[in-house]
Amino acid sequence: MNTISPASLRSLRLLCVLACTASFLRAADAVPAAPAPGLGQAPGLPGGGRGAGLAGGAPRGGGARGGGATIVIGPAAPVPAAVAIPRPTEAEIAQANDALKRFSTSDSTARALLAKYPSLISVQPPRANFAATFTQTQQRMGGRHDGFVEIAKKGDIDLLFDGDSITDFWGTTGKTVFDQNFGGMKVANFAISGDRTEGVLWGLKNGEGQGFSPKAIMLMIGTNNTGTGNSPVFQSNTGPEIAEGVGAVVAEMRKDFPNAKILLLAIFPRGTGPTDAYRLKNIEANKIIAKLHDNKNVFYLDIGEKFLSPDGTISRDIMADQLHPTAAGYEIWAAAVKDKLAELMK
Repeated sequence: MNTISPASLRSLRLLCVLACTASFLRAADAVPAAPAPGLGQAPGLPGGGRGAGLAGGAPRGGGARGGGATIVIGPAAPVPAAVAIPRPTEAEIAQANDALKRFSTSDSTARALLAKYPSLISVQPPRANFAATFTQTQQRMGGRHDGFVEIAKKGDIDLLFDGDSITDFWGTTGKTVFDQNFGGMKVANFAISGDRTEGVLWGLKNGEGQGFSPKAIMLMIGTNNTGTGNSPVFQSNTGPEIAEGVGAVVAEMRKDFPNAKILLLAIFPRGTGPTDAYRLKNIEANKIIAKLHDNKNVFYLDIGEKFLSPDGTISRDIMADQLHPTAAGYEIWAAAVKDKLAELMK
């Protein structure tokens, strides 16, 4: 029977401590909202197709200039402190690596193993968070964005909707419900199928956030950030990264529309059940963006439970693809927000 010597056991314990420490430091939600070196450009995406995690469908009204357009990752957007991910400085990373190095040299066996596998305990700079950048996504290229800018220039908008396909489809699947509940209001819907937080940020900064002064805004964005959408450039974001992106959108809206009341909706539930990976990311993000609620300018509202069955599944009568509301789903949505929106618009 083989036995482990006390010295070897101590080395294994030491390596375990080192590896766990390094893993924790890497995953400590430290993701800078800035482009990563060498990751600035990629070919454009097919317009609005449904890739992994993509709340899409073909964009209405010519949403893109074609599949050959180049996506350039834009500059970092300001992120509210309430949702900002803690990020170590370069000096702190160097200090952590130096401490780990000194700690590891006390045991010769551990020293040999770490020389063989140095990446086990090295603290790496955190990755870039594209979700909180001003990036012109394919969805914001072409006719849809240009049309929004023209609408914005005309002004006379009291209520702004913004987001991705789930909000965009108020104009198709949810049109009858929209007309019944919001048809008498001066509403502009600047949501585009398939878009992400970074695209909404870019649109606001480039004409969609200028020229008018809405009384209220209904915002829901972020579900497309859970996956890449088969994109060669965009990340599948973590919950905290998505929350930073949503927070950046709220900050931009506060800057562009200082007098508007923002109804910030929790990202809707999705998927086959409570353990769906995309749904869990959205839940994690929602817990963070709820901190943006100040009951003065930003009003967070989670209506997700209204779409769920008691077992946590989503009826296809409410979301046919377990992502996009049906007409019945839009009725649930309208009933949940219309009174609050009316209150915010006073």
